[in-house]
Amino acid sequence: MTKFAPLRRSEAAGPTVPLHDVLFWGSLFDGLDRGGSFLQLQIRQMIVTAIEDGRLPLGVRMPSSRDLAALLKVSRNTIVIAYEQLVDQNFLVSRERSGYFVAGLPKQIGEARQPATEVYSRRWTERFALQPSALRNIVKPLDWQTYPYPFIFGQFDPSLFPTNDWRESARAALSVPEINNWARDMIDGDDPALIEQLQRQVLPRRGIRARADEIMLTIGAQHALYLIAKLFLKPDTPIGMEDPGYPDARNIFGMMTSHVVPLRLDDQGLVPDEAFARCAMAYVTASHQCPTTAAMSRARREEILKVARERDIVLIEDDYESELIPEGSGLPPLMSLDRDQSVLYVGSLSKALAPGLRLGYVVAPAPVIRELRALRRLMLRHPPLNNQRVAALFIGLGHYRSHLQQVGRVLLERAALLDELLPQALPDCSWSRGPGSTSYWITCPAGTDAVKLSEAARAEGVVIEPGDVFSMNAEATRNCFRLGFSSIRTDRIAAGIAKLGEIFAQHVSRRDTCVATAGRSAP
Repeated sequence: MTKFAPLRRSEAAGPTVPLHDVLFWGSLFDGLDRGGSFLQLQIRQMIVTAIEDGRLPLGVRMPSSRDLAALLKVSRNTIVIAYEQLVDQNFLVSRERSGYFVAGLPKQIGEARQPATEVYSRRWTERFALQPSALRNIVKPLDWQTYPYPFIFGQFDPSLFPTNDWRESARAALSVPEINNWARDMIDGDDPALIEQLQRQVLPRRGIRARADEIMLTIGAQHALYLIAKLFLKPDTPIGMEDPGYPDARNIFGMMTSHVVPLRLDDQGLVPDEAFARCAMAYVTASHQCPTTAAMSRARREEILKVARERDIVLIEDDYESELIPEGSGLPPLMSLDRDQSVLYVGSLSKALAPGLRLGYVVAPAPVIRELRALRRLMLRHPPLNNQRVAALFIGLGHYRSHLQQVGRVLLERAALLDELLPQALPDCSWSRGPGSTSYWITCPAGTDAVKLSEAARAEGVVIEPGDVFSMNAEATRNCFRLGFSSIRTDRIAAGIAKLGEIFAQHVSRRDTCVATAGRSAP
């Protein structure tokens, strides 16, 4: 292991600092991913962070490029480039025949904040007008990629991400003319190039034709739903919510109005009954009902639009995973059938590419979009234009279409595999998956606690989503869970389902034992 020579205090060499040892420098770069990419960028970032937080104070001499390269097991050229870049940025200074030294930062003002006490925290809690953290939300482990069997919905499989095509689009967006286009402030506008691509290539695939003044970009579908709710809902506005349904939508609506009306479902999704007819607005997932995945028939869609027209109901259509799998008859969304401008359409590019992209959009009548833009301006002006331009180039270069074709083939293969495996692994359960859906809605025998089942499964490396959070009454779907397959590699599915079957059998066995024991002890 490399040893760094101790420093003598001198004006040329800087102060003697007992930091030039292997333990210190090893710990400083402890998080370095040597198997990852961009090692030079990682090293630079770690040095900058150490300077910013004071671990590398002014005047400290850095290890030689040879020594640090040996310690980190990287090429010497990687360290040389990192040091030179940091010199250019004034984080380090180079002294001839002496090495590199920390250039330092201005002295920080103020002292570190102390952890909040319970009394201090309560002081703030009492001032909150609402407490969103107390709402029931879908919970997914942030480190889901570290689990061997992540059967979760709405995440992406890194092996399917079109890395090279996205890089090409990102590089194109970084040309000087493109930067001049997206670096400006659009106030409440969007990138015209992305609006155009939505008009030409994305929306027509769903049978939707819209003018530019009828489309607005958002930071994901949830942002779109929040803006719509803020614009339309008053404290007493009755809005219908599919039950079970999308928790984020339910929570958003519940913060705006006290009249969130649970709407009944059947095997075709939302039922347009009297409860629906009494609503001023209604949230609908027609393509794949969330979470049951039921696909709404053409006749049911026409019926819902008829009732909406007669009762003057505004429909919020969340077309959240409309075209990932080329399966089924490809029924048109409500908006494409709407002749009365009763539908506000919410879509997302994130589901097709990656959730971290955070690009969604709203299609609505021009007067609605005008007000949504004004409202969005008060929140964040517009989504980052650089991301919008990359997405526009990605679609315009034909990558979006080819990506959907590739992903569709893989997801269809996974669905066929799960159709074969589920009856063997979960024979006592029932399940549904609407055509084109990337998840299954699993219903376990009555008395099964899917929350406890999911906890036991996660301990064994299998991640599933308990169903209780989707219902207004958590007990109504406590014996259900959602099983997604967009995030797990195909070659991991068989082993993961077999493991889930074993865990389920053990869970049911323990439950039956507890029930039997309770029965014997009853008077």
